[in-house]
Amino acid sequence: MKVLFISLGCDKNLVDTEVMISLCQQAGYEITNEESQADIAVINSCSFIHDAKEESITTILETAQLKQTAVLKALIVTGCLAQRYQDEIQTEIPEVDAVLGATGYEEIVEVIEDVVKKQHKNRYPDLKLTPKRVVDRVVTTGTFMAYLKIAEGCNKHCTYCIIPKLRGPYRSIPMEKLLESARNLAEQGYKELVLVAQETTLYGMDLYGEHRLPMLLKELAKIPGIAWIRLLYCYPEEITDELIEVMANEPKVCHYIDMPIQHADDEILRRMGRRTSQEDLREVIGKLRTAVPDITIRTTLITGFPGETKEQHETMMEFVDEMEFDKLGVFTYSKEEDTPAFSFPNQVAEDVKNEWRDEIMLLQQEISFEKNQEYIGKNLEVFIEGYLYEEHVYVGRSFRDAPGVDGYVFVTSPEELISGDMVKVRITEVNEYDLIGEIV
Repeated sequence: MKVLFISLGCDKNLVDTEVMISLCQQAGYEITNEESQADIAVINSCSFIHDAKEESITTILETAQLKQTAVLKALIVTGCLAQRYQDEIQTEIPEVDAVLGATGYEEIVEVIEDVVKKQHKNRYPDLKLTPKRVVDRVVTTGTFMAYLKIAEGCNKHCTYCIIPKLRGPYRSIPMEKLLESARNLAEQGYKELVLVAQETTLYGMDLYGEHRLPMLLKELAKIPGIAWIRLLYCYPEEITDELIEVMANEPKVCHYIDMPIQHADDEILRRMGRRTSQEDLREVIGKLRTAVPDITIRTTLITGFPGETKEQHETMMEFVDEMEFDKLGVFTYSKEEDTPAFSFPNQVAEDVKNEWRDEIMLLQQEISFEKNQEYIGKNLEVFIEGYLYEEHVYVGRSFRDAPGVDGYVFVTSPEELISGDMVKVRITEVNEYDLIGEIV
């Protein structure tokens, strides 16, 4: 039987999907990307914010129609939406044959077998369980980079976020399993590891009683074949001096950090349930830039949190202008049921949220362009990922660019390059988000 996987949402979800693909292949199922050929469709859904929820529901409804017009015999929904709205999915979309909770992806084969036998069983494993088979994966990124998910769940309980209720408490994946997985990826030719979790910087506290991310980085760096190790989702209050030291001194660790701060006004941060103040943020940013002068700092912000005033928005604008983040993304506040902020008074109008988001992004566009101009005439190591035939240029990323969220380096070369090549490029032009250069 042929199984179609559709993965929605974040990179953590993608890793779960890759585990499910591997388990299905081991069980003898064939994986297909063609809807018209699939016997079974598995949708790994997202429910983080309203837009993600809408995308998941639309995808489920569209796939459900295939049961009437194609060979599709069964539809299974997994992931966060399945965890959050398990009863509603079964009631409102009867075409769904089984629902698998957010932490149950390792049971996908058993669920498929239930469905094939017409038993239609749903499974919702304990949200406190730690995955056991994370080493088994079929990487689907299509390049020579792979995500390495180092933990499940979250303990922070920010007032706007539903993730702890959908994914459970923070559970670090044992280091020996992560290293085994990383070695397997390196043997398959993957050169860049992108470390992800709901929060990477808390890694090890639950298992070992201390921050073990620095040690994990050192051990990963020993693996032959791995050239870059990149850190995403680092909460500022958990960035230790030891972590900064490893970033500064370990050549394989990219001078790049994704550090979501969400806001810069102390009162908004407090009401968000964040564990930092503006002073704390200044301190950790200062430490990072002092120890690693060429570090690229990426952050994310939320506009229109309940009760946010124009003055508090201006505080955030001034902070962004002063800090000059290298990369920055902005989300408008999404009112999510079952979160404390859902019932907060003084909800901000959608048009105001959007206006404030656009103001920040316009400011960031100017900052990003100025930052990029600093690289004109400099040489950067670039990881080639593809070729644009119409423009006759190669596409790659430098240490400054995380896959899927940041910009690119467009490279001209008289010699043929292939995906996975690491080449030195001299930057000759820039725009707001991308660099343009020629091979040295």
